[in-house]
Amino acid sequence: MRGMALKAFQGSSRLCRAALLTLAASVLFPGAAALAEGDPALGLEKAYTCLGCHGVKHYVNTYPTYHVPRIAGQNQEYLIAALQAYRGKTRSHPTMQANASALSDQDIEDIAAWFSAQGAK
Repeated sequence: MRGMALKAFQGSSRLCRAALLTLAASVLFPGAAALAEGDPALGLEKAYTCLGCHGVKHYVNTYPTYHVPRIAGQNQEYLIAALQAYRGKTRSHPTMQANASALSDQDIEDIAAWFSAQGAK
C-alpha cells in the first residue's frame, strides 16, 4: 500500500512539474501558444451559411448595393484576421459582424482552412 502511494505521489509530482514548466514557457514566450490548425472538413459544415453570399459568382447585394467577394482560395491568415476583426467590431460591416460574433476561434480557423483550400474558382 505504501509503495502505491509513493508511486502516485511521484507521478503527480511529475505532472505538477510539467504544468509549471508549461506555465513558465507561456509567460516567457507568449507567442509560442498558437491556435489549433483549422480543419477544412469541419470548416465546410461551419461555412454553409457563408456560401449564400460568398459562394455565388458575380453576386451583387441588392441593398445596399455592393459586390460580394468570392473568397475561395483566399489566404488563410487573411480570412482569420478578417473574421476576427468583424467579430471584434474593428472591421465595419453589420452583416459580417453579426455572423462573426457567433464564431469561436476554432470555428474561424476551420472556416478559413476550408475556404483557403478551395483555390480560386
